[in-house]
Amino acid sequence: MPSYAEQYQAAKRRAAHANTALGAFEKTLSFDMDPFQVQACESVEAGRAVLVAAPTGAGKTLVGEFAIYLALRQGKKAFYTTPIKALSNQKYHDLVEIYGENYVGLLTGDTSINSEAPVVVMTTEVLRNMLYADSSTLTNLGYVVMDEVHYLADRSRGAVWEEVIIHLPEHISVVSLSATISNAEEFGAWLDTVRGATDVVVSEHRPVPLWQHVLVGNRLVDLFMDETTVEETADLLDSSTDEVPEVNPELMRLRDARRRPRAPRDNFRRAGRGKGRRESAYARKQDSQSSSLKPFRASRPAMIRALDRDALLPAICFIFSRSGCDAAVAQCVDADVRLTTDAEAQTIRAYVAEATSGLDTKDLSVLGFYQWREGLIRGVAAHHAGLLPVFKEIVEALFSEGLVKMVFATETLALGINMPARSVVLEKLTKFNGETHVDITPGEYTQLTGRAGRRGIDIEGHAVVVWKPGLEPQQIAGLASKRTYPLNSSFRPTYNMSANLVAQFGAERTKKILESSFAQFQADKSVVGIAQRVRKNERALEGYAESMQCHLGDFSEYAALRRELSQLEKKSEKGRKKFELSQAVASIHQLLPGDVIEIPHGRNRGYAVVIGRSENNADPRPPILTDQAQLRRLDARDLDGAVQPISKIKVPKKFQAKTPKERRDMASRMRQAIHDGRPARDGSQQAWFDRKESKTEREIAELRKKLKSHPCHGCSDRENHARWAERWWKLEKDTEGLRRQMDRRTNTIAQVFQRICDLLASYGYVETGESGTLELTARGQSLRRVYGEKDLLLSLCLEDRFLDGLDPASTAAVISALVFEAKRDEIGMLRKYPQRSMEPAMMTLIKHWSKLTDAEVAHKLPETPAPDFGMVWPTYKWARGKSLAVAIEDTDLAAGDFVRWIKQVIDALDQISHVAHHDAALRTQCEAAIELLRRGVVASQI
Repeated sequence: MPSYAEQYQAAKRRAAHANTALGAFEKTLSFDMDPFQVQACESVEAGRAVLVAAPTGAGKTLVGEFAIYLALRQGKKAFYTTPIKALSNQKYHDLVEIYGENYVGLLTGDTSINSEAPVVVMTTEVLRNMLYADSSTLTNLGYVVMDEVHYLADRSRGAVWEEVIIHLPEHISVVSLSATISNAEEFGAWLDTVRGATDVVVSEHRPVPLWQHVLVGNRLVDLFMDETTVEETADLLDSSTDEVPEVNPELMRLRDARRRPRAPRDNFRRAGRGKGRRESAYARKQDSQSSSLKPFRASRPAMIRALDRDALLPAICFIFSRSGCDAAVAQCVDADVRLTTDAEAQTIRAYVAEATSGLDTKDLSVLGFYQWREGLIRGVAAHHAGLLPVFKEIVEALFSEGLVKMVFATETLALGINMPARSVVLEKLTKFNGETHVDITPGEYTQLTGRAGRRGIDIEGHAVVVWKPGLEPQQIAGLASKRTYPLNSSFRPTYNMSANLVAQFGAERTKKILESSFAQFQADKSVVGIAQRVRKNERALEGYAESMQCHLGDFSEYAALRRELSQLEKKSEKGRKKFELSQAVASIHQLLPGDVIEIPHGRNRGYAVVIGRSENNADPRPPILTDQAQLRRLDARDLDGAVQPISKIKVPKKFQAKTPKERRDMASRMRQAIHDGRPARDGSQQAWFDRKESKTEREIAELRKKLKSHPCHGCSDRENHARWAERWWKLEKDTEGLRRQMDRRTNTIAQVFQRICDLLASYGYVETGESGTLELTARGQSLRRVYGEKDLLLSLCLEDRFLDGLDPASTAAVISALVFEAKRDEIGMLRKYPQRSMEPAMMTLIKHWSKLTDAEVAHKLPETPAPDFGMVWPTYKWARGKSLAVAIEDTDLAAGDFVRWIKQVIDALDQISHVAHHDAALRTQCEAAIELLRRGVVASQI
C-alpha cells in the first residue's frame, strides 16, 4: 500500500492535471483515454508538433479533436484536413454534433459552408491553394490536423501533403495522423527538420484483438495454432518482429492433400482450446463438433451464411473489382439471402425513399436503383467509386446503423471512411495494379483487415481469407504477422507549384525549399547507404587489382581483350540465331496447304505436310501432319533458317484431320511425294548475312591474334589472374551503377525544378530579372491559379483564347477533355463534334499538347497526358439538360464516375473564372457553364 506521502503526491499530480486543458478535455469524454492518446495530447498542449501512427480504429482522431478543443480554448482557428471529400463530409457532421453549425465550416473545392468558422474541415488541396493565394482565411490559424497523412505516398496527389507541411507558417502546430507505418521515426525526423520540435507517438496495439481465419468450404479454420490465444496472437501481430506464429497444421495438411488429388481426403478435427483460454464466438459453437474439411471455395451466399452462423456479421468483403462487387450483390439476391428482419427492411425502405427523393425518376433505371435497393432491403450492398455518391452515403449510414450486414467493397473503402465491421473478408490476395496482377503487401493486408473489430461494440475482430486452390497458408501468415508499411514520398515539382514558388520566393530559395521535401530527405538518406557500399567496393577493387597483377605485362589490358573477344563471339552467335529465326518466320508465312517440308529439330523432326495457314503474324504456327500421321503445329524454333518445300501434294477441301484413316492416307501420299524434285533455295538473304558474318569473323580473328601476341598470354598463372580480373570487372560495373544512382539522387528535386524553369522560360513564363534572379512574368501569372495534371497545357490554351465564341454547354464539353482520363491506353479523336464551333478549340488543344510534349522530351521532363475526348459528348448532353440515362448512353461510364468527372469539370471552370478576373466575358461564360452542370444528381451531392 502506498505511503501517505506517495498518496499525497499522486493526489497533487491529479489535481494539477485536472487544471490543464487536457484534464478539462478528458472530462468531456465518456471513456478513459489510452496511454498513446494521452502522450500525444500532452505534446500538443506543450506546443510541439506531433505524428501519431496507430492502427485503424485505435482512436488517433481523438488527438486531432483535442487540437481543435485547444484552439477554441485559446481563441484560435483550427483546420482539419482529409484526403477525400467523403471523409471531409463525415468529419464535418461529427464536429457539428459536438460544437454546433456556427462553429464548424466545410470547404471541399466546390462546396463552401461557413468558411470563416473557427473550425473548418477541408480537403488537403484546398489548404494548399489557400497557402499559395495567401488567403485571409489563414489569419489566426493555430492548429492544422492532417488526417490520413500517409496519403503523401499517393502517386498522383501525394505531393500536396508535402507542400502544405513545408509552406505552413512555423507558428502553426501540425498534428499528423497516420495509419501504422514501419518508418514512422524517419518521417518524424523529416517533420522535425521542416516543422521544428516534433514528437513521434507510435501505437501498434489494437484496442480490439484480431483473429485470423481461413474460410474452407463452409467452415472457418484458425490460421494459427489453437494454442495461440487472442492476446498472444495480438502481441505477435502488433510487434515489429519478423517472427511468424506457427500455422495451423490442419491448413497445412489440407494444402498437401490438394497437391495429391488421388489420395483420399483427410478428415480434420478441430482441436479444443486449452483450459482457461479465451475463445471466439464461432469457436465455442464448433469445439464440440467433429467434421471433415471439404477443400472447396465457398460461394458468396455460402460465405455469408457461414459468417452469420458464427455470429461474425456485420462484415466487409473486399473484392478488387467494381463489377465483382456488383456481381456479388446480384448473386446474393438471386440466392435469396436475407439478413434483415421485416422491421429492418421497412426501415431501410423508408430511409432510401427519403434520401433519394431528390433524384429524377427518369434516371432511376440507368442508376440501377431498383436492384441496388433490393440488395439493401436484404442487408447486402456494394461500395465502390462507380456508385452514385448519394448511394454510397446511404450504404455507409445503413451499415453504421447495423441495418446492412454485408458490404462488398473495393480497397478504396479501407482509406478514410469510418465503416468498421466485426469481420473483414478477403476473397483473394492479389489485385490488378493497372498493368498486371500483383500480390497485396503486408501493409495493404493490415490496412484492409484493420476494419475488423468495432471499438466499444466487439470484444474481438475477425479477418477471413477465402480458401481457393493453390492458396498457401504460410503466405497469409506472412501477411498477417508483418507490419512492413513504409511511407515513401511521391513528391515532384509541377508547373503550377514551380510558378507559385518562383513568384513567392524566387528560384534560389525555392531550390532550398524543394531540397527540404521528404522526397529529397529520403533520397539523401539512401545516398548515405549507397556511398558506404561504393567505398566498400572500392577497397575490394584495390585488392582484386593487386591479385591480378602479372610480371609479364598489363593484365587489365589483356583481360579487356578477352572480354571484347567474348562479347563479339556472343554477338555473332546471337545475330546468326536471330537472323535464322526471322528467316524461318518469313518462310513459314509463305507456306501453303500441301507443301511438304523437312523439319531438322524438335519433337516434329522429320518430314511433314502443311494442312492449313497460321493466323498469328508474329509467331506463325500452321498445322502440319507428320510422316507418322500425327497432327502437330510447326514451330519456327525447330528450323535452321528459311524452310523450303521439297515437294507438294493436294490437300482435299473436305480433309478430316480428326479421322485416323484420312490422316494415314495423307501421310502415305506425302511419303510417296518426298522423292520428287527439291526446289532451289533462294540464297540472296543468306548471302547478305554471310557477307556480314565474314566481316565479324575477320574482327574476331584480329582480336585472337592480338590476344596471342600479348605478353600476358604466356603467363603460367594466366587463368588465376583472369579469375581475379573477371571479379574486378563485375564489381567495377556494379560500383559504377551505384555511382550513377548517387548522381541521380543528389539534388534530384532541385534538378527537376531547374528543368521546369528552363521549359517555362522557353514559353516566356519566367525570366531573369535585373538583379539576376529568376522571376515569374506577367504572362506566367495565370499558371499560378491553374491546378491539375494538365495545368500548363490549359494555361497555354487560355492564352490562345481557345474558348472564345463558345456557348456555355460547348465550353464545359471542351474543358472536359482537359480533366477526363479514361482507363484505356489509346485516346481516340472525336468522330463528330456536338457543335461545329468546338473544332477550333479542340485543334488548339491538340496543337499545344503536341508542342508541349516535344518540349518536355527535350527538357527530360515527364510528358503531359494527351487530351481525352471521352467525356465531351456526355458533358455536352448533360449541360444541355439531358437526363443521366441519355448523357451516358453508349459509354462505359458508371453513374458515380460521371458525377465525379462532372464535378472536376466544374472545378476547372471555376479555376478559369478566377484566372479570367480581367475578362468579364470569359468569367460569365464559365459561370454559366457551371450553372448548367450543377443540377440533378450533381447538385444533390455535397
